[in-house]
Amino acid sequence: MKKILLAFSGGLDTSYCARYFAVELGMEVHTVIVDTGGFSAEELQRIEQRAYACGAASHSALDRINELYNTVLRHCIAGNILKNSTYPLSVSAERIVQAIAIAQHALSIGATHLAHGSTGAGNDQVRFDVIFRILCPGIEVITPIRDMQLSREQEIAYLKQHGVEGDWTKASYSINQGIWGTTIGGRQTLTSDEPLPIDVWPSAAYPVPAEDTHATITIDFVKGQPTALDGVALPPIQLLRKLNDVGSRWHIGRDMHVGDTIIGIKGRVAFEAPCALLLIKAHHALEKHTLSKWQLTLKDQLSIWYGQLLHEGQFLDPAMRGIEAFFDETQTSVTGQVIVRLMRERFSIDGIRSLHDLMKSSFATYGEENKAWTGDDAKGFATISAVSTSLWMAVHGEKS
Repeated sequence: MKKILLAFSGGLDTSYCARYFAVELGMEVHTVIVDTGGFSAEELQRIEQRAYACGAASHSALDRINELYNTVLRHCIAGNILKNSTYPLSVSAERIVQAIAIAQHALSIGATHLAHGSTGAGNDQVRFDVIFRILCPGIEVITPIRDMQLSREQEIAYLKQHGVEGDWTKASYSINQGIWGTTIGGRQTLTSDEPLPIDVWPSAAYPVPAEDTHATITIDFVKGQPTALDGVALPPIQLLRKLNDVGSRWHIGRDMHVGDTIIGIKGRVAFEAPCALLLIKAHHALEKHTLSKWQLTLKDQLSIWYGQLLHEGQFLDPAMRGIEAFFDETQTSVTGQVIVRLMRERFSIDGIRSLHDLMKSSFATYGEENKAWTGDDAKGFATISAVSTSLWMAVHGEKS
């Protein structure tokens, strides 16, 4: 009998897939879900129950929260990765780790086939397919939802016919919650101008802070990685969870991202990512004090490439390891403390403290005085700096 491993969320599409594989294709169905920080114990239990109700021979829940941080997120912090200078690639990071874990699990159980419930319209289909083809080239990938183009009504009728009951009411909003952020899709995100209703944001569960109030927190970094919050040392995952809680209470981290999908169309999605934005902005502020001019310039360019490749599902490309190596090398001096001011729906960086701070008044003070060069040196520098453009103007100036 053919053995298929299905990436299983417990929703309508993957429930249909599980039953379809067992009944129509006569396969031995094994289901798996990979937790990267977005599920409670109760949710995982409900998903397991649904898997067995759909006919799964086995179901596995794989905890990959630490792997998400160690494999991807630490590089996203080191690289200050924000897609289109806005979005911290919350879903992209999760899907890569999930796809790798699923591929490895398929090999470990001797699966002859792999499956996921993605449609043909989004990014996730490509991310899963690319990783599966790289890590499991001999395993066929089956995607009924993408290939058969069934309606929700057809899927529900099929499940009822085969005794699988459930609340299949389509939610008004599609929500993907993870430790690096929550993305929200709905009617408004299909437009170019409508905002998300206030009560849909996850942080709306907390009272709205008063406009004239604020709080200050400190985030400690050691070699570019966050290590403590308000002087309390915490493991990375605990620190991320704590920052998410703190930021959510101030309604921080809400935004809309508009970008190009992998398959080439424009997409708009709402997201709330308090810990991701707080850490990236704080880390970047510390870097601006502790890295050289050209380190920062090169990092800005490589960060764009790293974010793009991560978004496109190309995490396993060797170019990514080269960029990560450069990021790691630059972080040796990125150690210090960042002071962050929290306000309603926003935050600002008050300043940093670091032994590696390059703003050393004993050497030179911006706009005031210096001990490293003379006035004549500055005049000569300006003269040489003007040569290239002066040559161009001499030849083309009258024509331009």
